[in-house]
Amino acid sequence: MVKTKKNKKLAELILKDGSHYQGKNFGALKSISGEVVFATGMVGYPEALTDPSFAGQILVMTYPLVGNYGVPKHALRESGKIQVSGLIVSSYIDTPSHHESVMTLGAWFKEEGVPALEIKDTRELTQKLRSEGVMLGKISHPSGPKATSSRAGEEGTGFEDPNKRNLVAEVSTKEILTIGDSKNTVVLIDCGAKENIVRRLLARNFKVVVVPWDTDVLKLDFPFSAVVVSNGPGDPTQVKKTIENVKAIVAKKIPTLGICLGNQILALAMGGTTYKLKFGHRSQNQPAVLKGTNKCYLTTQNHGFTVGKIPKGFKEWFYNANDNTNEGIIHETLPVMSVQFHPESSPGPLDTDWVFDYFFKKVKGYSQKKI
Repeated sequence: MVKTKKNKKLAELILKDGSHYQGKNFGALKSISGEVVFATGMVGYPEALTDPSFAGQILVMTYPLVGNYGVPKHALRESGKIQVSGLIVSSYIDTPSHHESVMTLGAWFKEEGVPALEIKDTRELTQKLRSEGVMLGKISHPSGPKATSSRAGEEGTGFEDPNKRNLVAEVSTKEILTIGDSKNTVVLIDCGAKENIVRRLLARNFKVVVVPWDTDVLKLDFPFSAVVVSNGPGDPTQVKKTIENVKAIVAKKIPTLGICLGNQILALAMGGTTYKLKFGHRSQNQPAVLKGTNKCYLTTQNHGFTVGKIPKGFKEWFYNANDNTNEGIIHETLPVMSVQFHPESSPGPLDTDWVFDYFFKKVKGYSQKKI
């Protein structure tokens, strides 16, 4: 009797509602579980894949061709590793052409031990996630390891909800890092910060001190001008320590800027609420309207939760032109504000880079007023 060899490249994505999508593996031969979400950006996959806000998620790329310009060097990525739990694309290109490419996308995923599948009908998959909402799923390799998750599944099903974990604690720095040598210092609370936040602060001649997510900033033994609360993954209510610390920071009237998850954390710290979106905002073309004006900015976004009730003493700063959800809040008198989008972009448009300048102008004016 002749034994037939199993095709190691065959794998499938299984959603919690029972849907199965067969695909071909081009990453690590590994079975994992996570929250299945989609992103609609046409370019910028290296930056998106290394964005810590994607931790715990299986990412479906809606643009059909992925891998065509390879993978750039580490300095052009948003963190030190691939952050997604798994990747789903329609057509994987294994022959990249770009002067900054150092390897293929498939080689990168294999090197870092992350599964990636080519599933042709990503349009149908995206339509399901958009109409029914993002849902739990798992990538399974029949010929690979039998385990369906690196962590315990829900009730033994193999489906694990990453939002029930403190994902921020998993992706945040474990030590205090000092970057730059300016006399003016900004503290960055790392809830899963993208590297470009640091780059944009350095470009404005600040020394950046990156601290772990649960750091009590008020106990730091050096002077600083302001605090920035970064982006990050998961449910904001999981980071209670950060929420408490931000509440104390604002109580001391320290200038504070929140970005993405930082917007939600600031809202919760000041008595507001947050809730989970049906399918989130993950793209580089989200329209954010400056409240009270006709100005609409194209923004990069990556989040599944958003602000509900605006806290007392704040007003809505921006809102989303597609679904009217909150895109930022600003204090009525203090230099304390936050945005749900990414003013540092990477990838995406530079339309809102001015938010940093606006914030630091307010910081400077507030400092002079205090003197």
